Parts: sequence; C-alpha cells; structure tokens
Amino acid sequence: MVGKSESDGEKPLDLFLKIGLDERTANNTVANNKVTANLTAVIHEELTSSEKTQHMLYGLARGLMGSVDFWAAVTDGCDRTVGNLLYSVATKFPTNALVHRPTLLKYIVSSKIKTPAQLEAAFSFLSATASDDLKIDDFEAACGVGVEVSLEDIERAVDEIFEKTKLLLWSSVGELFGYVRKKQPWADPKIVKQIIDTKLYALLGERTAADNEKPVKKKKEKPAKAEVIVEETAPAKLSEEEINPFSIFPSPEQNFKVHTEIYFSDRPVLRACNSKEILDKHLKVTGGKVFTRFHLNPMGYVCGLWSSKRERWMLLPELGKIKSYPCLLNLVVIYRYDDTNQKLKRRNTLITLKKLLVGWGGNPLSDYFQELYELAVELIRRGHAYVDHQVDTDEKEYREKKMNSPWRDRPIEESLKLFDDMKNGLIEEGKATLRMKQDMQSDNFNMYDLIAYRIKFTPHPHAGDKWCIYPSYDYAHCIVDSLENVTHSLCTLEFETRRASYYWLLDALGLYQPYVWEYSRLNVTNTVMSKRKLNRLVTEKWVNGWDDPSLAGLRRRGVTATSINAFVRGIGITRSDSSMIRLDRLEYHIREELNKTAPRTMVVLNPLKVVITNMDSSVMDLDAKKWPEAPADDASSFYKGVLHWVAEASPGVNPLKVEVRLFDKLFLSENPAELDDWLGDLNPNSKVVITDAYAVPSLKNAAVGDKFQFERLGYFAVDKDSLPGKLVFNRTVTLRDSYSKGGK
Repeated sequence: MVGKSESDGEKPLDLFLKIGLDERTANNTVANNKVTANLTAVIHEELTSSEKTQHMLYGLARGLMGSVDFWAAVTDGCDRTVGNLLYSVATKFPTNALVHRPTLLKYIVSSKIKTPAQLEAAFSFLSATASDDLKIDDFEAACGVGVEVSLEDIERAVDEIFEKTKLLLWSSVGELFGYVRKKQPWADPKIVKQIIDTKLYALLGERTAADNEKPVKKKKEKPAKAEVIVEETAPAKLSEEEINPFSIFPSPEQNFKVHTEIYFSDRPVLRACNSKEILDKHLKVTGGKVFTRFHLNPMGYVCGLWSSKRERWMLLPELGKIKSYPCLLNLVVIYRYDDTNQKLKRRNTLITLKKLLVGWGGNPLSDYFQELYELAVELIRRGHAYVDHQVDTDEKEYREKKMNSPWRDRPIEESLKLFDDMKNGLIEEGKATLRMKQDMQSDNFNMYDLIAYRIKFTPHPHAGDKWCIYPSYDYAHCIVDSLENVTHSLCTLEFETRRASYYWLLDALGLYQPYVWEYSRLNVTNTVMSKRKLNRLVTEKWVNGWDDPSLAGLRRRGVTATSINAFVRGIGITRSDSSMIRLDRLEYHIREELNKTAPRTMVVLNPLKVVITNMDSSVMDLDAKKWPEAPADDASSFYKGVLHWVAEASPGVNPLKVEVRLFDKLFLSENPAELDDWLGDLNPNSKVVITDAYAVPSLKNAAVGDKFQFERLGYFAVDKDSLPGKLVFNRTVTLRDSYSKGGK
C-alpha cells in the first residue's frame, strides 16, 4: 500500500465527508489521531498481489471471472451506508487478522457485505482465522454473502413469531425483533421493524399513551440490619501484574497477531505476523515457556549506578526463587552480550562482560557469525539485499535526499559474488558494504536500506581472525532473537522506531517473529545514563574505573541481588520515559536486606585514644548482639549508649587498623544530565578515604565480599583491594537517608 496523508493533496476531514460520514462524526474522527490513521488507510487500501491471485483463482473455479473486480480504494467517495461500514472497520477490525482487511474491504465496497450484522459476523470469523489462510467459502457462508432475503421471507418469519407470541404486548417489541433476527439474520433491520409495527397495529390497534407508560417499580424493603462482626482485615492480595509481570503481554501461544504495520512508498503495507506453521514449530521447541533475553552492549556496559541497558527484567531468574512469583519458574532468560562492534578497542571491557555473564550461562553474539552469514546470502538470493559502494559522504547525501543507491538494482548474482569477495578479504575496508533493500523513501529513517555487513580487517576478541566481515546490530540482534526462540524481546523506548526494520528482516527471511515491547529506562537520581558521559567519567578518571559506577560496582560495594530485585518490583513497569526514581528508594531496600543479613561489629573511623587510670583491675564480660532481632540465647547485657569504642587487643597493642571508603552520591543535582556543565556538578565528597580507622580484632579474618553493619555508622563490605593485614571496607549505605541532612 502506498501511504496517503494530507501531503497527498486531500485533508482527512474532506476525505471522511466524501465517504458519507456526518459532519460531527468526521470532526470527532479527525480529533483522534489513531482512528484518523486507520480510516485513512482503510479508504486507500488495495488488495496485495497475492490476494488478487487468490480472488482470481476463486473466480475461475466458480466460473465468475467476469465478476472478480480488483477494487482499488474509495478515494473518490462512496454512499453513506458503505462509509459507515468502513468506519466500523477502522475502529473495530480485529488486530490479529489485519492481513485479511483488504479482502473484507473488497466485499464491502462491492456490496457483498452491506449490513452491520454481516460485518460483525465477518469480524468474528476473521478474529478466529487470525493470520491463517482465509477459506473464502467458509467466510462467505459465515457472513451471509449472496443470501437474498425477500419481503415475503421476512413477512413469513414475522407471522411465525407472532403465532407463537400472541400474548406479547408493546413492551416486548425488542424480544419480537430479536426472534425475527435469529430466524432471518441477514434481513434489513429497517424492513423488519416496519413489518413488526404493521403486524402489531393490525393485532393490537393504535398504540396509546398508556402503552408507553413504564410499569411502576415497588421499592424493596430494606432488610433488618444484621449484627456487625468485626473481623481482622486480610492482607492485601497481590495484583495479577505483581504475581506475573508477563500478564500484560500475550502468551507465547498467542503470538500469531500482527506485530506492526510497515508502510512503504512503493508497495502494499506489510503486516508482520507469525504463520501457524512457524508458530507451531517454535512452540514445539520452547514447550510454551516464556523466553526473554538480556542483551548487553559493551559500549554501554557502564551506567551511573549500573549498566545503561540494565533492564528491569535482568534479575528475573532470582524472582523465580520467590514463592510469590511461581509463574517465573517457567521463565528462561538468555544472557547475551553484543561483541559485533569492531570499533571497540577496550578488550578488557569484553573480558569483564564475559566474566559477568558467562557465570549466568551467557553467550556472545559472535557465536552466531556462521548462521548470520548464511542468512545474509539467503537475503541476497531473495532479492532483499545488495552490495553497495557508497562512501560516507555519498551515503549522507543520499539519505538526506531519500535517494536510492546507484548499486541498489544490481543483479542478484553480482551481489552474491561481491559478498563472497568481501568475506574472502578481496575488497578493501570501506570500499563495500552489504545493505538491506528496504525503502529509501520511507517516513521512518530506520528503513533507509540499513547496513547488514561491513568489512573490518581486525581480529575478533572471541572469534579470532576467521572473519573480516562483521554484522551490524540492526541485522544481527533480531535474527539471533529468532534463532534463540525468544518469545518476548524487551528493550528501551529509543528502539521503538526500529520495530519496522526488525520485523521487515524477519519477514523477508521467513523466520519466527518474537513479540517486541519497549519500556522506559530505569532513571535514578544523582547519576547519569549517557554512554558518552560515562565514558568521560572513566577516561578522565573522575571515577576509579569501569567497575566503579556500574552493576559490578554495586556488587563491589555490597549491594545484593535480592535488594535490587525488591527495588525493581516496587517500581513496576512503565512506558513513561520522564520519571526519575529517587536514589533513597534503592537505599531503603538495601538497608532492609542488610539489616537482616549483616552481622554487627565495632569500627571507629576517627579514633580518639582514651586511657582510664582509676579503674579496678577486675575483668567484666559483656555480651552484645551480633545479629539484629537476636533470640533470647543471644541476649545482650550490653546496653546502648551514645559512644562506641574499640579496645586494645592487649595492653600497648593498637586495635586492628583498616581503611574505610565512604561513598556518597556522585552528583549534587538530582538530574545532572540536564546541566550544561554537568561535570561541575560532581560531588567533591562522593568518596572520602579514611586510612587509619580502628576495628575489633575479630574482623581480621573477614573475606572479600563479607558484609557488616558498623554500629551507628552504616553497612560496609570488604573490598577486593584488601591485602593481608590491611583490610579495605566500602560503605554500601548509611543507616538512614542522610542526603537531605548533609550527613555522611
């Protein structure tokens, strides 16, 4: 379909009036962008070539070739009856059957479907058919196509009903009408009403005012008040979304609906969806389980507090262990890191990522290089890709002017030969690319013949020197989603415009299509999310490295997966990209978790030596709680005071000396990304190092990662920088939110 709009010379309001809509309905429609787009598309819709072939074969089989007309839109207007039916199609058509909408419109415009009852029957039939092949005979039978109801047929039906219901009065006209409709479903409702009124007049005479009076309803007496028994309020039940976060999505078995409509400048609209055969094959592999994936790009691996692609779904496997989330026991999360970018020079970043994800069963995208190459060859064979020789300057000009590449229409065999030369290293870097043949005149710039493969004579960190051509993100990630049988592909909102290219490619290759859903980033206050800004923080040494302001950094500081999960569950899921989550909400969940798990101990940050000279030489044993909410056998004879102290291990021997790092918020402003001088907003006290703190002797055996509550100071974890005899502790979080109070 060729998309139409105001730019095509006709305003939507004029178009809607031409098809017979009354002025009020037309104006209300124009005020609704979604309905306007749908109705405009309906008015301009044409049959695809495959649909034309189907109708031609159907006509030949019936000997009706002369009556098979290839309806070509109603842009010149139509009568009001047809227009009202078209409006119903625009507002009520089942979304899972959009592939069959042109066929239904053909029946409407050719007056083979001409009543609302027939249209509703068509909606029901098509909804059940979904994207499967349409059985024309069954469709026509279900919709009453070709059924002619004469005046005599209607009269006969009315007479039969009257004979059975002579005692019905005027108040039961609706029931009479319903009985007749059941007997003659395709009869014109206006004619049915006229005949019923005539028969009623003949039977009962003129309708009087008394006939129009409504029966007086007697008020029911209120029952006596029962004795009120106060019961304990039951705990609030979890919502369906809390019990099953995937309840807002279609189940894997329902993934047959149209995912998106892709409009082209030179061909019919593409309604991307899975065929029954493809979906059945997918379900046989997955067993109907939910498969999702955590896709991490090394360039965005650091982000303020955690990864910039740190999706709220990242820790779902942990949720599966929680009794309140039994549905997630049937969830499979695939951890994948994108290592296709050969511009990435920080090999250590990939190594860190690999360590982070391999422990969770993660795999690099480069494991699919062979399959991706073979599918690229198939894409060329199908006429959907070509080898291009535009340099950057040419490419920019052609994109700005929406012009096709001079090499776009080269023969398929020529592109196959050149792509093979690219693979074998026979073409210089930058002299050729493989492009997908999409639509350079599209309104969506993500359909501008995107690059599928580039030449890069750079050894790969994982695959070695086997390849000198590398797939692009736009080409690789949707194919790998399909190869891994992902049911729900979840990504952030900036990828919403990429839906068209995502589904176009999978449709072009005949591959399974996952359900794609975009959501907002997890924006937390007092940090930045931009990869460019994060790169500056690290390269200009404002932070200590890539494991400082990242997910690994949170773990290094002692934050547990359980507390992050609780934080994420408390936030919920949203598509609003403007919300900022306060940092203290995360800290609350961290405290809640560590309060239950971190043993208490004593550390003095700024020690002041106190010598008691007049104390008796006797020894007094004191017991203090090591754990919160300790049982009776852990009862304390140590009462809480206003000072805390650490004693010498023995006379003249200093307590255990440790280093303590006090971490605070990184930026002073809640949203530093909005500031021009965002680096000037860095908190000068975001990290304070105390090198000569004193701790109780029992801490000398603490290991890296161990977590403690330092009495009256906060929660701390042993850092990896610790050495024998020199422990280093990182502050995880204070005992309470002290930001607003300026505390440490």
